[in-house]
Amino acid sequence: MAGHDDPDQAARRARELRELVAYHNHRYFELDDPEISDAEFDELVAELAAIERRHPELATAESPTQQVGGAPAGLFAEVRHRSPMMSLDKTTSYEELLAWGRRMERYISGEVAFTCELKVDGLAMSLLYEEGRLVQAATRGNGEVGEDVTANVLTVDAVPRRLPGGSPEILEVRGEIYMTITAFEKLNQHQAEAGARVFINPRNAAAGSLRQKDPSVTAGRELSFTAYHLGDVVGGPSFRYHHETLEWLRELGFPVSPYVATVPSLKEVDEYCTTWLQRRHSIDFEIDGTVVKVDDLAQRRELGATSKAPRWAIAYKFPPEEKNTLLRDIMVSIGRTGKATPFAVLEPVVVGGANVQLATLHNEDQVRAKDVRPGDTVVVRRAGDVIPEVRGPVLSLRPQGLPAWTFPTTCPVCGSPLQRLPGEADTYCINVDCPGQRVQRIAHFASRAAMDIEGLGERTVALFCQEGLLADVADIYSLDYERVQAFEGFGPTSVANLARAIEASKSRPLANLLVGLSVRHLGANGSQLLARAMGHLDRLMEASEEEIAAVEGIGPVIAASVKRFFSLPRNREVVERLRAAGVNFAGPSRTEVPQVLAGKSVVVTGTLQRWSREQAEAAIKARGGKAPGSVSARTSALVVGSDPGSAKLSKAQELGIPVLDEEAFERLLEDGQLPASRSGA
Repeated sequence: MAGHDDPDQAARRARELRELVAYHNHRYFELDDPEISDAEFDELVAELAAIERRHPELATAESPTQQVGGAPAGLFAEVRHRSPMMSLDKTTSYEELLAWGRRMERYISGEVAFTCELKVDGLAMSLLYEEGRLVQAATRGNGEVGEDVTANVLTVDAVPRRLPGGSPEILEVRGEIYMTITAFEKLNQHQAEAGARVFINPRNAAAGSLRQKDPSVTAGRELSFTAYHLGDVVGGPSFRYHHETLEWLRELGFPVSPYVATVPSLKEVDEYCTTWLQRRHSIDFEIDGTVVKVDDLAQRRELGATSKAPRWAIAYKFPPEEKNTLLRDIMVSIGRTGKATPFAVLEPVVVGGANVQLATLHNEDQVRAKDVRPGDTVVVRRAGDVIPEVRGPVLSLRPQGLPAWTFPTTCPVCGSPLQRLPGEADTYCINVDCPGQRVQRIAHFASRAAMDIEGLGERTVALFCQEGLLADVADIYSLDYERVQAFEGFGPTSVANLARAIEASKSRPLANLLVGLSVRHLGANGSQLLARAMGHLDRLMEASEEEIAAVEGIGPVIAASVKRFFSLPRNREVVERLRAAGVNFAGPSRTEVPQVLAGKSVVVTGTLQRWSREQAEAAIKARGGKAPGSVSARTSALVVGSDPGSAKLSKAQELGIPVLDEEAFERLLEDGQLPASRSGA
């Protein structure tokens, strides 16, 4: 902003920014087809506001910094709001939150309490009831005039059509129409299967679903609603505090967020915001921040509002998790099972606090459904520790004539044919000796989830493969330790430790060996089931596809894959070399594993020190228990490791379900005894 001190340059930049903001407002509010992310839009508005502060003569009533939302798109009849639906000022730090508090001191004095709410990423909605009947639903529009979407909102199950007897003569309720993440993923799956365009995020999906001319389309989109503000009321009760209005709305049958908190100071406000920044992925809807409001309604009236926003509320925005960037190329990686996975090569962009250059595209069908092409501007998302993904293209910015990307027919590593089996979404390199698979296949065999060979990680495996020491997993057991000791970083002690770890791995259970062999579709649970049912690897290799499928919990897909794997001569040869090395092929019989968890349901969340998630769940099932992915009233216990899912932990505590650490979990596996108290541990 160096040029902002020069009046002429500042005026030119202000005009340019006003045009940009108006253009992007039009695309966001009226077309539901934004070209830039929310964070990038906020940066434009912030730059314009900074210019206007330095040059007050450039600030006008028509400036976007003084306006709310966008003009109605003209698809629906216009509705003039009974009172303006204002936007909120924004903050991103505790220091800015304190500055907001100091500004309030000009208007009010005394103690101030605050109500904190989650800022749901959806569409602001005004619902008008007369004599208890919903008569009008309107979008925010430009704050003064919105669009009448009553027919569509009437299809949203979460919105009450009629209120209980004794409701006010006139009642206006404001809230947010949104789409849960579960509903969003379900909708996109349906769109992809139908060959239709997928939605980029839940907010766009909700907007596109609500603003349909045919209400039956809206009805099939699983929209949700949450109420957060009491508007005009005629003939109703009076309230002193905002939190009382929310409780009353809940009593009338409106969905109100269970995550609202009223706190006595801005320090507690900041703690609430920080907590939800960490927990934002523990709930089934997207939030882009929190909203902080003065709780006392009389103090709100004293504070009043600017032309654009109330002084008594502010939005605490979280760091953006979506950004737009250039898709430079689409390439394909080959995994340990031969799976060919397309990935995006991006113009580097900071998303979710990390510099992102690569992002997953999952499979051929996803690339086709999203219709992303090298040269596109794309929306990239990175949520917490989740692998970055490309959500979709910004079609309005696509260069004319940009060709569609096609999946390669040969492996980019070894040149062998790529094969996609009927009924499967994934494509595979069918060459078992493909170098692209080799390192990952051997590293997986040595991982904790499989043979647990400490010191044989992916970097070491890559080195040994490069030096010709390893070509397949059986080579691990004939490793030339003299050559290994010649490599940098491998002294006598580390080599001896590696040798001991390799020797110890020979006695691992059969289920671990099955996991380590990287049989397509066969995971830890299936490996446990087959090891117990068959009792020995030889019996499994000799079994027919029908016999394998008959094992409870296996089924035809896994059975066909297992049979196919052991029918290949190359795989049989590796197995025989493992036998010659003394690797354990014997599995337990069912009677060897006491069924101490029969009838119990145990959920695992977070990272355990001595168990992978798959191993822990397999151990539960091996003892007769169930290991579902979510907590419910039927859950017997929740096992918690580091960085657990907050939603699972909160629900377990709410339901009084025992919460076990790793040591308590291991005791449970031994005797099946739960703690006497259901208050959690």
